[in-house]
Amino acid sequence: MFSKNKLTDQAPKPPTDSDKPHSEVQGSAAMTSPVPAAPAPKAPASVLSSDLTVIGNVRTAGDITVQGKVEGDIRAQLLTVGEGAVVSGEIVADDVVVNGRVIGRVRGLKVRLTSTAKVEGDIIHKTIAIEAGAHFEGSVQRHENPLAEAKEALPPPPKAPEPPADQG
Repeated sequence: MFSKNKLTDQAPKPPTDSDKPHSEVQGSAAMTSPVPAAPAPKAPASVLSSDLTVIGNVRTAGDITVQGKVEGDIRAQLLTVGEGAVVSGEIVADDVVVNGRVIGRVRGLKVRLTSTAKVEGDIIHKTIAIEAGAHFEGSVQRHENPLAEAKEALPPPPKAPEPPADQG
């Protein structure tokens, strides 16, 4: 029924990549279109565990999660204060999520206080969310750029009373 035709038997078949030597396949693929490099993956968040106490300032260009205690200022891209964590100092980050306790000023583009948060200090933000149950004691101020080092963002803290002069 079906028979081979002399034309199809003698027609040269086009070469495929599997027929080419390995080096020729790589070379032709490299010349046709360069493959763009994939963007570097974002580094995972640094974690200060619950048994860790840091005395001093913490600064990172990435994300950080605090589960322990920090006595100092924190600067980060995304800062998450864990439920059992305590931060005593100023926080400056693009995104701030507070589940634990913060004693000090918070500055962020997006600030979120969850229902377990306890914040004693002023918050300077672009957007803020405060869940029911959060404890907050301080002032809230909205600024277009809360991360700017503007001194006029808040009034200066009150001066401590001077000790009485000696009567001599």
